[in-house]
Amino acid sequence: MAMDKVKFKGEPVSLLGELPEVGDVFPEFTYVTTDLKEVSSYDIDDQVLVILAVPSLDTGVCIKEARTFNASLSAKKVRTLIVSKDLPFALKRACTAEGLDFVEAVSDFRYDEFAEVTGAVMIDGPLKGLLARAVFILKDQTLLYSELVPDITMEPDYDKALKVLEELV
Repeated sequence: MAMDKVKFKGEPVSLLGELPEVGDVFPEFTYVTTDLKEVSSYDIDDQVLVILAVPSLDTGVCIKEARTFNASLSAKKVRTLIVSKDLPFALKRACTAEGLDFVEAVSDFRYDEFAEVTGAVMIDGPLKGLLARAVFILKDQTLLYSELVPDITMEPDYDKALKVLEELV
């Protein structure tokens, strides 16, 4: 099986597999909310779903990305999940401290399903076991946009993602 690669501070890092391709039905995964409830991604009935994969909301780049999408998407009719391996308690603290009231921070710590079905988990390097930075936009469970950020210390291309969303909502 081929695998995608990213970089961490310029050094190559391998991912578990290849990310889903645009046009694919996005695979189902179970995540844990900040109040410790388990939810299936297929239980989300919103037509448009934005999924942001990040290594940890306890880093400057990740929290900046969360703040940017929180501000940019709050007026749109989309649901936004930020998925990381952070524990739900840490996610709740980060959201409260940063005023993230629109995006939903959720954890993949319990089952690693998001990591497995997307292939977006780093399997080597200093952050082995954490998610790579990626943006997915879905409509009716179909992947319409995907960005795997080349170096996880960089931010995603907000303009491209927001342009896709403008056309959808």
